[in-house]
Amino acid sequence: MFEQFLEIAFEAELDTSEHPELMALAPELCGEHPATRAAAIQELRDMVYERGECSPRRMDDAFLLRFLRARRFVVPRAHRQLVRYCTFMEQYPELYKDVDLFSLIRVGHAYEGTLFDRPDVGRVSIFRFGTWDPNEYPVEDLVKTGMAIMEIGTRSPKMQILGGTCIVDLEGVTLKHAATLTPTIAYQIVCMMGLAHPCRLKSAHVVNNNWFLGTFVYLFKRFIDPKTWKRIHFHGHDLKSLQQHIDPECLPVRYGGTCRNHVTIATWLEKIRKYRDEKFDKEMKEIGYIIKE
Repeated sequence: MFEQFLEIAFEAELDTSEHPELMALAPELCGEHPATRAAAIQELRDMVYERGECSPRRMDDAFLLRFLRARRFVVPRAHRQLVRYCTFMEQYPELYKDVDLFSLIRVGHAYEGTLFDRPDVGRVSIFRFGTWDPNEYPVEDLVKTGMAIMEIGTRSPKMQILGGTCIVDLEGVTLKHAATLTPTIAYQIVCMMGLAHPCRLKSAHVVNNNWFLGTFVYLFKRFIDPKTWKRIHFHGHDLKSLQQHIDPECLPVRYGGTCRNHVTIATWLEKIRKYRDEKFDKEMKEIGYIIKE
């Protein structure tokens, strides 16, 4: 029964429908109202044309909605993020252009997620970079995988509206890992966690932090505004502290929770490959990804 539930959840990952129960949450979670939505989309589209600060690859309603939802339908803020997104894509085409999407399955356990999405927490994503062996593949592959997660995830109206919470688990991080974390890599990660990509990060939680924490703070804080920094919490090895912010129902057993339906990025991408359709392939290819049969 549990496996059947997971399969249904995986198939739903590619659902781009706007279900009534989801849209009922939109006013509270992202400031979206049916009576003003079309006008906001058109205002953002007009602003793009009038200001000429970016040239998005798409200008359709569904694409612009991602940025409006990420910025609570405040059009100037959505426009600034869209400009940052376009700039980021122009600066770092190597993160997606001619990248074999499903070859990123090799990243394995470095990313995890729970398929248990609640309005208060959203999707819980877990970064476990200590499980990564730098001798197997370069840090750039981790960033490429993060990029793919964002591009696939932000297709979903559910993820656009519910947003997400992330856990950065530093267990197992060594000097070899730390040496790969350059300012450029740190900046790319911050961009993908909401500075440029249209995702709604509710909060971030650093656990099992060790000597590496100082480097983490120094590299990332320079790219994160003070308002966002207040949503980052450091828990050390205190799982009770983490559970005060994230209901144990939403946490894997590893963090003192009861959530069973958490998966690795390898499993997630395998299921995306299984359930993808022509629309998915077309959109990902338009970004620049290679989709092999």
